[in-house]
Amino acid sequence: MKFNPIIIIVFAIFINCNNSIKKQENKSKLNKIKVSLNSKNDSGTSGFASLSEKDGEVILEAHIMGLNPGMHAIHIHEKADCSASDGKSAGGHWNPTFQNHGAWGDKDSGFHRGDIGNFTADSTGHGMVMFKTDLWCLGCDDPIKNLIDKSIIIHAGEDDFISQPSGAAGARVSCAGIIK
Repeated sequence: MKFNPIIIIVFAIFINCNNSIKKQENKSKLNKIKVSLNSKNDSGTSGFASLSEKDGEVILEAHIMGLNPGMHAIHIHEKADCSASDGKSAGGHWNPTFQNHGAWGDKDSGFHRGDIGNFTADSTGHGMVMFKTDLWCLGCDDPIKNLIDKSIIIHAGEDDFISQPSGAAGARVSCAGIIK
């Protein structure tokens, strides 16, 4: 049986293009994780957070209930371990770039990859956080960006963006491990 070389070339191009399209589709697929925020330090603070990644950016959306009205800090911590009643099993702030603690994006003073910042809880104790960055990923091979096996910590107080190493934000009142 004799094969036409043109048909073989066209077929090879078709297979190659089809594989490229599949790879591109996989890159742009939405990657999502939803976690429950559990009370720490007998605070009664709970909620949920969802993390989604698309086109190289991660969006964090968190809803927290049972807070005292006012400002609270939210950070990413280095371990997905929320087993301790005070939340300290989650370790310190996630800081894979070994920078000083500070306000997110502060190129002069530095910031941890876990330094998300502050949010306000309303008079009913509900707070909401929306945060978007290309400095994180969900399950990629880059240890400086990968959020998997880290945790989300909600603090009793406000981050001052100055105190080292954690912003003097007070007790950990809620914790969620980021696990796939």
